[in-house]
Amino acid sequence: MKTCSSPIALTMGEPAGISAEITLKAWRDHHSQLQPFFVIDDPERIREISLSLGWKIDIGVIDKPSEILNHFSKCLPVLPLGKRVRSTITQPDPANGTAVISSIRKAATLALSGKVGAVVTNPIQKSVLYSMGFSFPGHTEYLAHLANVNSKPIMMLYSEKLRVVPVTRHISLKEAVTLLSPKLIIETAKTTLSALKMDFGISRPKLAIAGLNPHAGEDGTMGQEENMIIEPAVKTLNIMGYDTYGPLPADTLFHSEARKKYDAVLCMYHDQALIPIKTLDFERAVNVTLGLPFIRTSPDHGTALDISGTGTAQETSLVAAIQLASQMLKNRAEKLTKS
Repeated sequence: MKTCSSPIALTMGEPAGISAEITLKAWRDHHSQLQPFFVIDDPERIREISLSLGWKIDIGVIDKPSEILNHFSKCLPVLPLGKRVRSTITQPDPANGTAVISSIRKAATLALSGKVGAVVTNPIQKSVLYSMGFSFPGHTEYLAHLANVNSKPIMMLYSEKLRVVPVTRHISLKEAVTLLSPKLIIETAKTTLSALKMDFGISRPKLAIAGLNPHAGEDGTMGQEENMIIEPAVKTLNIMGYDTYGPLPADTLFHSEARKKYDAVLCMYHDQALIPIKTLDFERAVNVTLGLPFIRTSPDHGTALDISGTGTAQETSLVAAIQLASQMLKNRAEKLTKS
């Protein structure tokens, strides 16, 4: 087991989904290679799911994160929410929305107070939360709210094969085009480059910037966004001393030789970023929020309601999220020590 003074907090995710299953599997099959973690959940619910799947996994109840080292080698530590959470597998219950949000809020509070080193969020069913009045597009925006961060948080999708950051995220393609501006691209690039240094240990990160239109606009014949928006942003970033280049045609940006030339790619819209990374490394892709005062990662998949309760859900992305959070913690510590 890897020892560390800063444990990692996992949130419960959607109770009707696969979060409990993959959390149990992550501890059962990988805990000796992972930084100690615990999940903020209802211990009885976790125990019931383990038994229903025929898994003999001990559950240890903790009162505070500092108790984790007394439990982690022997059982999956659970920090209770203080309420019972009951749900029908595969059928989300809006009544559980309060518990889901409470788990996220508790994890963020522990991270902000320094009692945990990082937060790993299990997948949520956003439509269920919206039905009870949840007003944030997702985890990223809610965590920024909890952390009182005024600047726009950034979503990075990470794997060992590729890092991508979409400038615009969960909006229509039509709206994404209207929102693009040199200022937004510059702000997103600066946050990304800062994180590549601090969290990924890259001393001089190189950022490729994708075009918006086919062939990056083909000198303006297929659109003016490259000339009017993206290219001015790249020039400004270079004047500021950052190593960026583009705009580049997205259709030639992600093959193996191209990926050797940069440390990350700034993409103009959601699918331009997510399609290549999910094609290259679907099972190990990790969602990372940049620009928060604490580390947050998440498996890059949904709640998988269709297979919940079968025991077949793969924990690979969750394990990768825990591993990445641990590495980011190490990189931050080394960076602070050197400075």
